[in-house]
Amino acid sequence: MKPIKLIALLALLASCSPAEKHFVKVEGAQFTLAGKPYYFVGTNFWYGANLGMPGEAGDRDRLIRELDLLKELGLTNLRIMAASEGPFHANAVSPTFKPTKDSVNTDMLVGLDFLLAEMGKRDMKAVIFLNNFWEWSGGMNQWGEWYGNGPGTNPQVTGDWNTFIRQSAKFYPNEAAQAAWRDYLTLVIGRTNSITGEKYVDDPTIMSWQLANEPRPDYDDVEPFVTWIHESAGFIKALAPNQLVSTGNEGSRGTNDDMELFVRSHSSPNVDYLTFHMWAKNWGWYDASNPDSTIEISMDNAEAYIRDHIEIARQLNKPITMEEFGLGRDYENHDPANSTTYRDRYFGRVFSLVEESMESGSPLAGTNFWAWGGFGVSAQADYTWKPGDPFMGDPPQEPQGLNSVFAGDTSTLDILKAHAKFLRR
Repeated sequence: MKPIKLIALLALLASCSPAEKHFVKVEGAQFTLAGKPYYFVGTNFWYGANLGMPGEAGDRDRLIRELDLLKELGLTNLRIMAASEGPFHANAVSPTFKPTKDSVNTDMLVGLDFLLAEMGKRDMKAVIFLNNFWEWSGGMNQWGEWYGNGPGTNPQVTGDWNTFIRQSAKFYPNEAAQAAWRDYLTLVIGRTNSITGEKYVDDPTIMSWQLANEPRPDYDDVEPFVTWIHESAGFIKALAPNQLVSTGNEGSRGTNDDMELFVRSHSSPNVDYLTFHMWAKNWGWYDASNPDSTIEISMDNAEAYIRDHIEIARQLNKPITMEEFGLGRDYENHDPANSTTYRDRYFGRVFSLVEESMESGSPLAGTNFWAWGGFGVSAQADYTWKPGDPFMGDPPQEPQGLNSVFAGDTSTLDILKAHAKFLRR
């Protein structure tokens, strides 16, 4: 072959090489993707890896149906779980990623592989949380129990949430627990997807690695929490420099109602963007038994909470996402046939605020409502969850259907589709 023809062939091959991988990036207070602003509406789909497990333990057919419907609706950002431990009590998730202190459930990791592979086919992005402050997936209480903090507590049984919070917060300064947890992070983040053959750290499907679901400080000594955020985020960034790192924190409510603590704990250069959550009923704004008298104040409080956190993001010059908010069916009747009038009003107001904020150029860049129930159907007449039952968006300690949005919730889905259409503009 003549040299000139060889050069031409090499040039042709280069032009046909795979497209550059486009990771979600942060530029000032803006997400970008492939050089363009990135906005999203998505959902919490924490149990996706459970559905992706091989064999009878998983439900891959359902997972594919869920992802297809989510994509059709325009929901392309999913917050998912890659760490669960135990279970150490009856109201916890099963199966888990780490059934015992010294074991890892490889089928769960394969389930995560399958989930990410299918999300990649649909151009979806994943926010992956790597621990949980709460008891329903083991979380910090379980890590603490394994490494010397004493027996974990179940506030669903004791009713003592203050003791539970203090117990969970003991995880931060526990050096043995931190070392073991970092070993687990290294295993997961350093994994190669068994289905695609691609390393997780090279997969642009993964938008962000998240420290935990709703990490909170101790009431009295907040410094271990602040230090843990900075150091853990730095550890993850060293493992995955092309992907973002976030905390999973609730905002001021997740930092002892102290906005200055929220600012201080999220000022670390290792934290790429801010998160906040918003729970109208849990925080006493909304009374499900008296919705007519409380829905308006709930929406007013939501507006104030959103605006307060947008202002903090402006100060820190970082993007911010509202990655949890939700409301139950009317009067908290969990039957999927029950109406969603008040939830629809709430979602509609929240999305209107988000759209107004985005049009004004604010740092608010995306939302993930809690949570996606999709095609799930409760197996129990009283809406409890038992191991082996179908998963929904509601964790197993809660009534199944409490905050789940189902595939048949037409009026809610219409609101979601309209908001997704706005973002595509």
